[in-house]
Amino acid sequence: MRRPTFASIRPCRSLGEYVTVVYGERRHVRPRTTDRSMLGGGDGTVSASPQAQSPPAAEDVRAQLDRLLASPDLDAPARARRFLRYVVEETLAGRAERIKAYAIGTEVFERSSDFDAQNDPAVRIEAGRLRRALERYYLSDGLSDPVVITIPKGGYVPHFAWRTPQAAEPHPAPAAVSPRSPADSPPRRWMPWLAAVPVAIACLAFLGGLALWGPWRDGASSSPQASTPSPPGGPTLVVMPFTALGEPSAGRTYADGLTEEVLSQFARFKEITVLGRETSRSIPPGADAARIRRDLGVRYVLEGSVQAAEHRLRITGRLLDALTGAVLWSQTYDEDVQVRDLFTIQNDVARRVATAVAQPYGIIQRADQTRTGIRPPDDLEAYGCTLRFYDYRAALSEESHAAIRTCLERSVARYPDYATAWAMLSVLYLDEDRFGFNLRTGGVTPIQRSLEAARRAIRLDPENVRSLQALMMALFFARQPAEALEVGERALALNPNDTELLGEFGTRLGQAGAWQRGAELLEQALARNPGHSGYYSGTLAVYAYMQHDYARAESLIRQAALEKFPLYHFVAAVIYAQLGKTSEAAEARDAFLRMRPTIFEHWDDEMAKRNYRPEDAAHFAEGARKAGFPVPARTAAETALQAATHQR
Repeated sequence: MRRPTFASIRPCRSLGEYVTVVYGERRHVRPRTTDRSMLGGGDGTVSASPQAQSPPAAEDVRAQLDRLLASPDLDAPARARRFLRYVVEETLAGRAERIKAYAIGTEVFERSSDFDAQNDPAVRIEAGRLRRALERYYLSDGLSDPVVITIPKGGYVPHFAWRTPQAAEPHPAPAAVSPRSPADSPPRRWMPWLAAVPVAIACLAFLGGLALWGPWRDGASSSPQASTPSPPGGPTLVVMPFTALGEPSAGRTYADGLTEEVLSQFARFKEITVLGRETSRSIPPGADAARIRRDLGVRYVLEGSVQAAEHRLRITGRLLDALTGAVLWSQTYDEDVQVRDLFTIQNDVARRVATAVAQPYGIIQRADQTRTGIRPPDDLEAYGCTLRFYDYRAALSEESHAAIRTCLERSVARYPDYATAWAMLSVLYLDEDRFGFNLRTGGVTPIQRSLEAARRAIRLDPENVRSLQALMMALFFARQPAEALEVGERALALNPNDTELLGEFGTRLGQAGAWQRGAELLEQALARNPGHSGYYSGTLAVYAYMQHDYARAESLIRQAALEKFPLYHFVAAVIYAQLGKTSEAAEARDAFLRMRPTIFEHWDDEMAKRNYRPEDAAHFAEGARKAGFPVPARTAAETALQAATHQR
């Protein structure tokens, strides 16, 4: 849930068009004329100079690679930088034919030998991110670099070229910017652009800078000119540059790298707005939280330090409430660079920091929940609805479902561009069908409403993980499991730290038969977010049941304790029945039948829309009969299994 914040301007696929990249959306601006010599060919590479008699030599390319990797203006995380070094070095070594997605996945991303490059989009996503980072770099601080390194689309082999001298465009037409509400962060450093970028783009940057600078002036404000209100602003965070303690040179290097990686990891969470590195660098040393809040309007400040001593690193991070100055979270990480390489340490620590602070059940969400919780339930604002959505997801109670559904419907009526609210509303519509919560009869079915809301969320914000999660769930229950799991993989690649997504995607994988991988994701979610253990434990109990490990299933279902959630009682009943615990099975059975008395009238449909394999659905039916549930004498799954046996 991001308020629009200009991040950069980059060329898009059509070189006559430019894209203003905004957190969560892209908006197109077309100048009347464009200097095509800026980027040469349509693949995004820079043409070699006509005066150049040969391509850059290996030493020239390596010098440029070192310049790129050392530059703080290459907006790429550690993994993308390793990606870049790998493909460049392999090409220079004459092994370009080896540069395939599988090799990158196993050698750069350290995936196992069974890495499936066709179905796992991690390499493709990282390549796209790296291409965009290189484009932005060469259109800003890299304008004077002699050698240009690009990765043309359609493959991963890099292209090396001498920079073509640029000629200014004499009379460009000014580009128009769509009306938009003021953003939160200050402009990027536009000045290096002005000598070489067409004046149309410079004008766009200048206009964007004016729009962005306005809210920084003390007491300044401006009104959105859009026809509909902008979505409500969620929490805003600034990541201060990590401080180097101890030995200066090594500590500074470690601190700079960690700051970049933390920023990259935080940017994956779309429900918060993270101000960029230029913003944090502009803050005077020693500024307290109150001044930062006054100058930037942020609610939260993340700061930290890195202390290096020989081969040991001590990394400390803490989150401050800029309004009160209170320390909301603090953690220390001790690492040994002889045990793990620096890139791995940076990535792991940054991931753990971002997960603890920014995930849907993390420190910021809980702090905002406390702050908004004083409002009466009938006066919830849009952002308060999204906070209470996570409360509902933790408890899965029918009582809170209706109130939050109504609240979110009011939110999207007032803020129709609020992608996160549409995604959450999609999940609530789906729960009418799969759980029987507050079902609305007549007209469009809950599944159709869920799909429509999820697709609208995706249109508004294609990289919003909550939107992708909602679409995955809606497709899954619309009996399109293959399409659903493909969307889930995309969401996981965008943000593998989001425990809400990990739990939901792990559940869908298990129901589709991939119980082992699904359980692994659920275990990760449980380890990172023990406060949401009820949902994870309940699903892991189903996994243990399917493996016929009834003792572990019992232990897990007792930990779940979701008494208001009907399916909790069903799972408990079949587990107790398999263990021969008759009285406990009967108690759980009766509780479930009070909540969902008619479900067994359409048992086969309930199993089918959850996409259980016939053997898993038959196993549920077996346990349900033992528990005394009125399961049909012969289910569709059992019939299918019997037919398959006869065919063999």
